[in-house]
Amino acid sequence: MTKMLASVQNRQEAEIVFESGADIIDMKDPGNGALGAVDLSKVLEVKGFLSGRRPISAACGDLPMHPETIRRTVKEFAAAGLDYIKIGLFPSGQFDACVTALRPLALHNKLIAVVFADNWSDYGENLFETLAASGFHGVMIDTADKSKGRLLNHLSPDQIGKFIGNGQSNGLMVGVAGSLEAPDISRLLTYDPDFMGFRGALCADLDRKASIDALATVKIRGLIPEVLEQGMPASVDYKLLAARGYFPEPEEAGLGTDKIFVRDFVLPVHIGAYRFEHGKSQKVRFDVTAEVLRVTRNPEDMRHVVSYDLIMDGIRAIVAEGHVELAETLAEQVAALVLRNPRVTRVSVRAEKLEIGPGGVGVEIERTRDVKNSAKLRFAQVHGGRKSS
Repeated sequence: MTKMLASVQNRQEAEIVFESGADIIDMKDPGNGALGAVDLSKVLEVKGFLSGRRPISAACGDLPMHPETIRRTVKEFAAAGLDYIKIGLFPSGQFDACVTALRPLALHNKLIAVVFADNWSDYGENLFETLAASGFHGVMIDTADKSKGRLLNHLSPDQIGKFIGNGQSNGLMVGVAGSLEAPDISRLLTYDPDFMGFRGALCADLDRKASIDALATVKIRGLIPEVLEQGMPASVDYKLLAARGYFPEPEEAGLGTDKIFVRDFVLPVHIGAYRFEHGKSQKVRFDVTAEVLRVTRNPEDMRHVVSYDLIMDGIRAIVAEGHVELAETLAEQVAALVLRNPRVTRVSVRAEKLEIGPGGVGVEIERTRDVKNSAKLRFAQVHGGRKSS
């Protein structure tokens, strides 16, 4: 399950995120860049407050890509006995040299390489292999220039999903961050990152340079299922579990369904069985309607809804996989993806090719799920395989 990393700049903020249930307490100075370093005395003060009750990490600052400078700075942070040390690594001719210089420190410290979505195309193809070979514990995708938008302004969800999958397949702990907001959480949880990092979303008015706000922190915490060391939920929050699709709240069962929809969603798709349709894209219009189990009479925040972004993200990811022979195949893939959400009971999908003739041609399908059996399965998964009574 995904853990919540909260970035703080002092003990006062650390106490707030600790009480709010953050899984990892991260130290950095948001007023000094994406990975601004705080004074080590403040890091040690927070470490003393935590006393091992939560892991602590710290950013080493926005360092130049000089191997000796990075090695020396990381060594100073390693002396503080932190659980994780975050090192920003920018695309550079010195990238491999900087990573290699940290290999001795990686033997005894959990180093997290932070790479940046702003410059993602400039990193080498062997990024994950290079980090794993030098003993890095993990890798995190973030944004360097906070004025140019959040993570999803630079990379699509399916690109982020591939980043997570590639990192994990190389044995790395993988995190995502970058001015993430509440609606981004459900979209990225789909790809099972090991942790998600937050700063601005925990502050009033999403101002990352402001102080941590307790109410904002609790809101973000509520969107990510809490975990114990064994990987199980820390407590049974029925409202949260219901919103995550396990079952309706006991006192609000039987509320019926709402419909969410995506209409006139047009994408270029490589589709078609004819030879002339291969090697080029053509426009396809998608119309999707999903019936979603209600979990409360009064929806208040993202815990209570299924976002239409999940449908659009899924369609984009399917289309990105490559050529599809039949519109029927495409529609079935979209329907199956939407029905993976345990709160969806029924879905209709219309896939219409717009460039074949004077009108549109395509297919419309409707698929349903066995909600009762799905809910029992999900409940058993949450409770470690134990059956509900």
